[in-house]
Amino acid sequence: MDRSDNYVDMQVQQFNQYCWQNHGIYPVGKNYMAVAKVVGGPLAPNLRGYIYFRRVQGGTEICVSVTGLPPFTPGKNGQPQIGPHGFHIHEYGKCEVGDPKDPFKSAGGHWNPTNQPHGNHAGDFPVLFSNNGMAMMSFFTNKFNVEDIIGKSVIIHQGPDDYKTQPAGGAGKRLACGVIRWYS
Repeated sequence: MDRSDNYVDMQVQQFNQYCWQNHGIYPVGKNYMAVAKVVGGPLAPNLRGYIYFRRVQGGTEICVSVTGLPPFTPGKNGQPQIGPHGFHIHEYGKCEVGDPKDPFKSAGGHWNPTNQPHGNHAGDFPVLFSNNGMAMMSFFTNKFNVEDIIGKSVIIHQGPDDYKTQPAGGAGKRLACGVIRWYS
């Protein structure tokens, strides 16, 4: 491991600590915080990370920390663009690879409990930008509470979400998957 790998590991560890911190709003633990450990499939085997979901006043704070994201590659010669990466909650907590050329279909479609058009699904999230393979961000949603998503999955897609193509935003193949579980 060279110095740059150590630096990336240190940055990820510091961000994860931020995500674990209790800011005095709710205690950490069952019924307050959940986590999905995402693992890359055959299209992005080095992709890995954690997504934390914490109940806060009025909704849920989501903290994302992933490494191994493929870099941005423009689409050409009929090949799709790679990155920024669509990122969503999917219906089922199943992360079976299945077809290695089109993995994680077992997770189902986008989680959409209120039957909204794409771009307004409860599980629609901002895209992930690969910064030398790393992405970290924190954001808030009032579209669900932590208990609503236990047993669902998080999928990271190959391409960007356009937030309008129905029903799923045209984000392309599924690179990584993680099941959302109570944090303990």
